[in-house]
Amino acid sequence: MRVCTEARPIIGAMPVHTLPATEALTRLHSFDAIIDARTEDEYALDHLPGAVNWPTLDNAERITIGTMYKQVNAFEAKKRGAALSARNIAAHIEREVLDKPKHWKPLVYCWRGGNRSGALATILGAIGFNVTLVEGGYKAWRAALVDDLPRLVQRLHYRVVCGPTGSGKTRLLHALATQGAQVLDLEALANHRSSVLGHIPGVPQPSQKAFDSLIWNALQGFDPARPVFVESESKKVGNVRVPDALIDAMRSSPCIDLRLSDEERVALLLEDYDFFVKDPDFFCQRLEALTELRGKAVVGEWIEKVKAGQTPAVVLELLTEHYDPMYTQSIQRNFKQHGSALPCVLADRSRAALSDLARSLQLHANTPTA
Repeated sequence: MRVCTEARPIIGAMPVHTLPATEALTRLHSFDAIIDARTEDEYALDHLPGAVNWPTLDNAERITIGTMYKQVNAFEAKKRGAALSARNIAAHIEREVLDKPKHWKPLVYCWRGGNRSGALATILGAIGFNVTLVEGGYKAWRAALVDDLPRLVQRLHYRVVCGPTGSGKTRLLHALATQGAQVLDLEALANHRSSVLGHIPGVPQPSQKAFDSLIWNALQGFDPARPVFVESESKKVGNVRVPDALIDAMRSSPCIDLRLSDEERVALLLEDYDFFVKDPDFFCQRLEALTELRGKAVVGEWIEKVKAGQTPAVVLELLTEHYDPMYTQSIQRNFKQHGSALPCVLADRSRAALSDLARSLQLHANTPTA
């Protein structure tokens, strides 16, 4: 009897292509879907922009298979892993793929472009879809992104919105964005308002890797011919760090000096930080974080005033005694062009005033001498 040793491809199967991570950076929009085959936890930590999560192994299953590799052997672990993977991939196909046309083109990846994404890609290719794998997986993508960030930063030019706490910098960015300006809102990307009191209750910050990815994704979508408006952040926004190339570019860029009266600043902060008004105990808890800087006596007095219903008075003291002096020192030390900043005084915190200023700033930023 003749034994056939030739491997016969599945009829109708499409070959699975690979794409270097450096090329994936510029080709994400050419795919109909980006599929992350890693676990839910890996996906939550960071993922390619726009990716959906189809775990080949879920969190618990990956731990189980990893334990089998160490405590039993690789062969037994692979058998068990194959069974779990096949079951999960079948569920993904039934849920997500049955309505897809033949010309659907997914990009698939896992941690290093190995077993998990390879299994999913092979089955999708066997169906007849044109599947591409990210060569080296997420690990290679992350390295390529980090290397690409300085290039993206340097191709753009910035207008840095400066101003003391409560002057309306974030609201101005929102007004600019509403009018179609290019805005990089780092605090929104970081889910933090960039101060000791800037934690937003119930809203976790992204991981550092995810923050970097969000910044990269925003930068690559900007037009180099138009200015990018950004707030004068410090190196860290809560627990995440602004990439060095970006913070250096911001600190050497033209500045806008935004000003608002103390009365209006207090009112604005009470609106934007309304959770402090609604939950005085949480406000007092956050104030305790300033003890090392301001001393127990000062912080203790602020806490007593908050408990007595004098939150507006405490906010005013925080501004004039704590934030304003620190802001003045930091801005003069770090932002090279602040001395020649464009002065912008808001009459009040109203939407109309901010909209008028946003229009004026766009006209100024786009003039040849700006």
